[in-house]
Amino acid sequence: MHYPLRAENHFKGGGSKLSKLQSALPQQAKTGKEGLGQGRGTGCICLLLKNKVNFSFTYLTANFLSLPGNIIGSGIFISPKGVLEHTGSVGLALIIWVLGGGVAALGSLCYAELGVTIPKSGGDYSYVTEIFGGLAGFLLLWSAVLIMYPTSLAVISLTFSNYVLQPVFPNCIPPYNASRILSMVLLLTWVNSSSVRWATRIQDIFTAGKLLALALIITVGFIQIFKGNYEELTPSKAFNFWMTPSVGHLALAFLQGSFAFSGWNFLNYVTEELVDPRRNLPRAIFISIPLVTFVYTFTNIAYFTAMSPQELLSSNAVAVTFGEKLLGYFSWVMPVSVALSTFGGINGYLFTSSRLCFSGAREGHLPSLLAMIHVKYCTPIPALLCLATLIIMLVGDTYTLINYVSFINYLCYGVTIIGLIVLRWKKPKIFRPIKVNLLIPITYLAFWAFLLVFSLYSEPVVCGVGLIIILTGVPVFFLGVYWRNKPKCVNSLAFSLTSQCTRCL
Repeated sequence: MHYPLRAENHFKGGGSKLSKLQSALPQQAKTGKEGLGQGRGTGCICLLLKNKVNFSFTYLTANFLSLPGNIIGSGIFISPKGVLEHTGSVGLALIIWVLGGGVAALGSLCYAELGVTIPKSGGDYSYVTEIFGGLAGFLLLWSAVLIMYPTSLAVISLTFSNYVLQPVFPNCIPPYNASRILSMVLLLTWVNSSSVRWATRIQDIFTAGKLLALALIITVGFIQIFKGNYEELTPSKAFNFWMTPSVGHLALAFLQGSFAFSGWNFLNYVTEELVDPRRNLPRAIFISIPLVTFVYTFTNIAYFTAMSPQELLSSNAVAVTFGEKLLGYFSWVMPVSVALSTFGGINGYLFTSSRLCFSGAREGHLPSLLAMIHVKYCTPIPALLCLATLIIMLVGDTYTLINYVSFINYLCYGVTIIGLIVLRWKKPKIFRPIKVNLLIPITYLAFWAFLLVFSLYSEPVVCGVGLIIILTGVPVFFLGVYWRNKPKCVNSLAFSLTSQCTRCL
């Protein structure tokens, strides 16, 4: 059973219904003597949303909160093919990877200022809502729930299925249905996980998978270089273009690469749980972003010590092809390690995305069903199930999905960083524990404008559909959020539907 954390959304003028629900709650829930992290059995329920909800963050370990662990994921096993395809040369592809790290660093510094100036968990959503108001915050939340998180999870799930199935179908593309079925099984297995504690344990375990895979790839790559196998990396070969990339192609290459850097703003989603964010946020950025950029760049260098550009472009699973060419009998390590990496990536995405759904519902921007927690496990099961349903509905080519989600991601990042400049203008004297040079957000926004304009020009259908979906949130906001004095029949229907859904979960 689930209980709403913001009961007043349903019970305005309906005190009898609220009394009935309260009478059904255990005594600990009504008195608030036990919080989410402290409750035992049915005692771990919280009724009112106004109190800060603790999702058992005491169980979050350093590995789970570290930026490298959340940035490094399946993207490095997916994006190299897309980046190379749009750049037309090995050398330019490597430059894109380095520049991608630089852009992520600029964005991270801007988010660090926002994170300590507006110390709320929820990341972009909290900042945009605070600076621009409810409509802008709702549209960002709308795009995150309908596009960013489900699409990212779909891409990672498809990567998992491709890497698991590729050794079984070594000479052909894995069957479409088998990939989708395996993706669904993976997601449904996760959404039935029972606790936050297990989520963090899973993250720790599967982090080892991606670190093993990348360490192995980079080490073998260095060995190949020492043996003299670096023909594709010499300047004459590296910048031998088989096609001349247009500005639009470069923008799409950045979109493909930026998918691998997704997660650099993860700590902003749990700012309230960080210890001394004024010191630890910049420290995490200055250590993590260069480290991730190094790992990504040298992983790509290692790929080119084993494969020609044509071989990489024809591979359906780049790391598997790398292992088959260089690891011999141990080539099985690569698909297993990548599968573990992608599984951990899904774990991290589901953790943050379900909490974003919860935060939005808590503020009245999403159906209150999503602001409910399981009475026993204290996890937002409705939010997780909602995301799983959206993910399963998504179909399409992996690289098209990456362009789709990366475009919307960058759109939201840019709006948030515009908010930083607006906040400087509206509240110049507000206390800012971290204050970045104004050139940093301006430089980021210049790149942001270039990327969005030329991406929209190169992929008008993919990017246009994303914009249309975001705009559909405008009437939803005015009907569902702004219109507060709804007829009693509407409120009764909402209450009835919510009650029925909780009985099914």
